[in-house]
Amino acid sequence: MIEAVHISPPTLTLTPPLRSLELRDLGQREYLEVYGLQKQLVEAKKADPHLPDSLIVVEHPAVFTYGRKCGPVPAIDDGKQRVAIERGGDVTYHNPGQLVAYPILSLEGMEQSVPYYLRGLEEVLIRTLADFGIEAERKPGNTGVWVGGQTRKIASLGVAITRWVTYHGSALNVDNDLSGFFEINPCGLPSSVMTSMKKELGDQCPSVAQVKDQYVTRFCQVLGRRIG
Repeated sequence: MIEAVHISPPTLTLTPPLRSLELRDLGQREYLEVYGLQKQLVEAKKADPHLPDSLIVVEHPAVFTYGRKCGPVPAIDDGKQRVAIERGGDVTYHNPGQLVAYPILSLEGMEQSVPYYLRGLEEVLIRTLADFGIEAERKPGNTGVWVGGQTRKIASLGVAITRWVTYHGSALNVDNDLSGFFEINPCGLPSSVMTSMKKELGDQCPSVAQVKDQYVTRFCQVLGRRIG
């Protein structure tokens, strides 16, 4: 007599397929040009959520942007560009040497949480900075990424979400001139808290191109996307 042997079926761990992401590396472009592109991509995604997500990476010429907390843009006639936009947060400053990233994503399932999304963007920055030897962390009550025991801010976040399609994003100070921050209270904070990878690393600071490559890699890992 042959004894029956019970064989349990294998345990399968199902991992959702990575979502497709189109990378748009724009080099250096005027803020309003890229803002217009974001709006176009958002409207296209709202019309067809199955379109690939996009990640815009860019540097901007000097510009101050004012989020929803700021109210009207102050009437300052100094020849400097100032733009009011619908992202969250306060006033901030962009200029060459700062890596700016604008994800245009259709958030689905567990992604449909603003805090969850913000923590994801922070995690991308924290891992990117770690790749270059900078220990960064979150600071409770302050969106963004900090170094030096939460005493110096190296990256800022400000997002907008409409019908669970994201736009605006993050700005990481790589080797930019920080003096523009002294004309404002960036994100409502004293300007002296702002730092950059250059200030933290000195001559060991990588180029914006090197940081950009690592940022894109970490973005895909953390947010479950793939290029192409």
